[in-house]
Amino acid sequence: MNSNAAIETLFDSSLPAAQQPAWPDAKALDSAIAELKTLPPLVFAGECDNLKSMIANAAEGKAFWLQGGDCAETFAAATADSIRNRIKTILQMAAVLQYGASLPVIKVGRMAGQFAKPRSNDSETRGGVTLPAYRGDAVNDLEFTESARTPDPQRLVKVYHTSSATLNLVRAFTQGGFADIRRVHEWNKGFIKDSKIGPRYEAMANEIGRALAFTASAGVDPEKFKTVDFYSSHEALILEYEKALTRIDSRTGDAYDVSAHFVWVGERTRQPGGAHLDFAAKIKNPIGVKIGPKTTPQEALDLIARLNPSNEPGRLTFITRMGAGKIREVLPAIVQAVTQSGAKVLWVCDPMHGNTYEAPSGYKTRKFDDVMEEVRGFFAVHKSCGTHPGGIHIELTGDDVTECVGGGEEISHDDLATRYETACDPRLNHTQSLELAFLVAEMLRDR
Repeated sequence: MNSNAAIETLFDSSLPAAQQPAWPDAKALDSAIAELKTLPPLVFAGECDNLKSMIANAAEGKAFWLQGGDCAETFAAATADSIRNRIKTILQMAAVLQYGASLPVIKVGRMAGQFAKPRSNDSETRGGVTLPAYRGDAVNDLEFTESARTPDPQRLVKVYHTSSATLNLVRAFTQGGFADIRRVHEWNKGFIKDSKIGPRYEAMANEIGRALAFTASAGVDPEKFKTVDFYSSHEALILEYEKALTRIDSRTGDAYDVSAHFVWVGERTRQPGGAHLDFAAKIKNPIGVKIGPKTTPQEALDLIARLNPSNEPGRLTFITRMGAGKIREVLPAIVQAVTQSGAKVLWVCDPMHGNTYEAPSGYKTRKFDDVMEEVRGFFAVHKSCGTHPGGIHIELTGDDVTECVGGGEEISHDDLATRYETACDPRLNHTQSLELAFLVAEMLRDR
């Protein structure tokens, strides 16, 4: 049996799949899928295994998970400058966390594949005209016209090629010297409006510089500072795409989704009898599951039984997105049940998705204070339960946008229109992301 045939029989095609596009042309979809099946892997199974071992360390409190990037990537924004700024922001946040908490930081980009989004409604109506909802550039276009909103499966092929180009740049930046920790000062060049966080970052960079000078004088090999491991991730939402990029590893005979190192199942698609959990259960990548405020302890245990029955370290990550007002109330019982079961799980906080609201101007936004309050609640719950707050999952950009209110820059509702550029949900800008990192580093020191 060839690899494609083996994969076809691996997944149960009869299961219902939520949040899938209504492709209008079955032949066009078949053609796109056939093309994707012939394309090389975007990542490799060995890289996924390496990440899995790092996740296992984080689950034991020996590392910290930092995952960040766009809510929904767009083809237009996949430029060298945009990608570099996102990487710079994540590297800066990682430096703050690692230096502040003396913990290795696992750097994961919510990028090179995050081109699709679930929607509350299948359609959108404006001025009496109803069209399909925008489901991300993987499916259709944001422009409100019939042709733009018609799902086009060739966009899945474009997702692959755009992700490939993005990963080429990511690897060049992280392996070619750009990510050298000795350039910690240079990562701040080109960013503006850093009047409040900038001096604090520069002071930390100076301390890192002195520490590096000391280690060099002690004979530590500086070559080890030149590169970093940087992993890709996205929500495994459009199953046609994920299955088409699933390959059988020649070393082990196991199936890996080679579209990203780490994929997660969202809260809207994790139905017990659904196709998304079936897919996640049968690939060997490290995987995540989003759990929200309505999740029960038993549901969490059922997810573990389904997705990691052998209790493999590093296999399963729970990404909590409860909302600032709910996390202290809901999360303790879930953590306690999982801990008592003996399951090995990495706990990661997504403080973004549970704190979204509509500003008076109509813009979707989030308060920086709410984001921080959910992170504080996450740390407090784990401290009380004697477990490890393993990481954060942030929607961010390296650009100077005005999409979330508050933070050191004190962005107001009136400021949102200044630079509101997201195609979907509001993101922390560069300065807010750094401010978050400093605050989280303090919590890590005190855990």
